[in-house]
Amino acid sequence: MSGSSSKKILLTGKRGFIGKNLFESLNAKFDVFAPEHNELELLNEAKVKEYIKDNGINIIIHSAATPSHRKIKGPRDVAIKNLKMFFNIVKNKAYFSKMIFLGSGAEYGMNLPIHRVKEEDFDNRIPDDENGFSKYICSKYIEGAENIVNLRCFGVFGKYEDYQIRFISNAICKAIFGLPVTIKQNRVFSYLYMNDLCGIVKYFIENAASRKIYNAVPKESIDLLTIANKIKSISGANVDIIIRNEGMGKEYTADNSRLNQELKNFKFTPFDKALEELYHWYVANKDIIDKDLLLYDP
Repeated sequence: MSGSSSKKILLTGKRGFIGKNLFESLNAKFDVFAPEHNELELLNEAKVKEYIKDNGINIIIHSAATPSHRKIKGPRDVAIKNLKMFFNIVKNKAYFSKMIFLGSGAEYGMNLPIHRVKEEDFDNRIPDDENGFSKYICSKYIEGAENIVNLRCFGVFGKYEDYQIRFISNAICKAIFGLPVTIKQNRVFSYLYMNDLCGIVKYFIENAASRKIYNAVPKESIDLLTIANKIKSISGANVDIIIRNEGMGKEYTADNSRLNQELKNFKFTPFDKALEELYHWYVANKDIIDKDLLLYDP
């Protein structure tokens, strides 16, 4: 724990990609408590209350979630665990002043394409996957709650993400090793650079939100093939780009008008600059890349 601010922040999910970046970004300015699983079991109602009270927590940033990606095998009780963690925290709202919840575009229901969706479109359909459904329930609660902000993330990318399965990092690492970049099917995404998400979270720590729910995306969206070609250009590597299935897959994009109106002068990192920064980070940290893991196509 470090920082000079009087705000005491509980950050959940520090071991995850987003949590690790948030901790690194916030810890220089705020007093950030980011307990490991063995230090705080979020599924334990009594322990959560005890931790919040004993440490005088003012603000909670909830990024923890039960893993649900395709590398996880077998039942994980994703919805039950996610909901228990969320409600174990919010039932202690009397002890903290603000909560920032890292939601998901999956709240809009990923069984159909999501095209430039607006916050007002929420609840037009109910998600049919466990992760999306649990986030949907949390969002329904937040609609009627005080002092909770939901930042709905779509495609977040940056350092520390799982380069084995996350497309942008996977493509960068493959380009570094001269391996073909594989796209299962081209799709359009609202990708947000992790550094920008850190800046957005900082804004909501320091400012009162005028609304409760925001799509945490930049204005522009981009397709996977364009990203692959940009990475190929940045790297200078003569790698093949392979598309397994023809046509376009389901879009996953959102409108960011509400967030733009709230943030006013916030400057999103241009996508090309973000991509170049991430590429050079992987080059500088090439020793962390296991080439054998890149033989798996995301």
